[in-house]
Amino acid sequence: MNDSRKWWILSVTSLGSLLSALNFSTLIIALPDLLQGLQATLLQAMWVMLSYMVAQTVMVLMAGSLADRFGRKRIYIVGMLLFTVVSLAAGFAENAPLLIIFRILQGIGGAMIMANSTAIVADAFPKEELGRALGINIMVVAVGQIIGPVLGGWLTEAFGWEWTFWFNVPFGIIGVVWGFKVLGMKDDKIAAPKAGGLDRGGAITYVLSITGLLIALTWGPIQSWTSPVVWVSALFFVALFPLFLRIEKRHPNALLHLPLFANRTFSFGIVSATLNAIARMGVMFMLIFYFQGALEKDALVAGIMTIPLAAGMLVVSPLAGLLGDKYGETTPATIGLFLNIFGMAGLALDTGLSTPFWHLAVYMTIISVGSGLFNSPNSSSIMNAAGPKYRGEASGIRALTTNMGMMLSIAFSMPIVTHSIPHEAMLAIFSGTQVGMDDKSSLNGFISGLHAVFWFMAALMALATVMSYLRSSRGSRPAAGATLPYK
Repeated sequence: MNDSRKWWILSVTSLGSLLSALNFSTLIIALPDLLQGLQATLLQAMWVMLSYMVAQTVMVLMAGSLADRFGRKRIYIVGMLLFTVVSLAAGFAENAPLLIIFRILQGIGGAMIMANSTAIVADAFPKEELGRALGINIMVVAVGQIIGPVLGGWLTEAFGWEWTFWFNVPFGIIGVVWGFKVLGMKDDKIAAPKAGGLDRGGAITYVLSITGLLIALTWGPIQSWTSPVVWVSALFFVALFPLFLRIEKRHPNALLHLPLFANRTFSFGIVSATLNAIARMGVMFMLIFYFQGALEKDALVAGIMTIPLAAGMLVVSPLAGLLGDKYGETTPATIGLFLNIFGMAGLALDTGLSTPFWHLAVYMTIISVGSGLFNSPNSSSIMNAAGPKYRGEASGIRALTTNMGMMLSIAFSMPIVTHSIPHEAMLAIFSGTQVGMDDKSSLNGFISGLHAVFWFMAALMALATVMSYLRSSRGSRPAAGATLPYK
């Protein structure tokens, strides 16, 4: 490929990554104004935020798999167009239920972007440069995480919550036009069709089972684990997910190609990424509660105080990709996870009501540097292990499991928080409508719970470190009798 064209392609996918990162971080700050403007309940405000992530998580695997069949560039551009149109409509929503529907549609568009961004970059760059390219993509995500809270606060105060959606529109239009010009709609990486048609049974069982799991994981900690919604949703997952796997084993055009997981480099990289997502999101989730609930900071200040969690990624990600390209992905990825153990252990040992902020900033920076060292080499390792034919699906699997990890972090962390904080206060703090805790006696229990979460996340990082190390080339061969689909 022309050397300059691959960098233009990277600019297209980086713009999509930036919009995706901004979409989450700006809306958190706007939630109190949105709740008041739409006269929404706390539960509705929570689902305005979570519905996007649920929809994106459910659809991202399908988007990646379909892109392998119908063209990654085409699906990416259509996803950007859908995201842009729905962002425009979302700002005109007159009630919370309608906005939640728009957020679901926006999540579907986000899934089409997210599932194909990494795969398109992997197609454009040779193996020896892929880590550096993905590092730049991750650096852009870190930029979005850093400026998102400030941008969201400014847009909400100056223009209203609607502009947290409308600001996406001009950038989305640029992304569609630029993507069409640079990428085009023709894709040379489309998999040859096989007899048997589309995997409709797999698609139906997948969507129903994963949706059930995600609703259970989000409804339980927010409402109640004993709610009928949780039990029915969990039952859908338990009944249908094994059926989905059985269908995938037999269908010639399977939505999920299970032989991919026979490659240890691929499967251990996916597991490491999932554990990292659980731990990183859990730490961010707990720190926001700490800043807003215990230290009584407003949502904007709390968002700014978490900037060190992204700052290290901004600096380190491109360098980590370069190191992975030169010396192999396993070493920088494993060192990054090892650093995260120390950062999370530091938070577990030192976080209290009177801890100086610079202490917390040091620990957050260590975690951020560790994540920066891990993400781009790990993504490069996964893409190279999947091979050109199944990069779309591999990118979808990586995005699915990462998003699932973020959901699991809420399910793990929320019960510990609600153990010491009244349920309504927890919802109000999480949505940004309450600063501080009315019942000061619960603070000591909250801090103890905080320490328990940080220790649990450090233990997950230790497990992820071992998994990352064991992905080495010596163990990357398929299991006996397995046939890798990319061979």
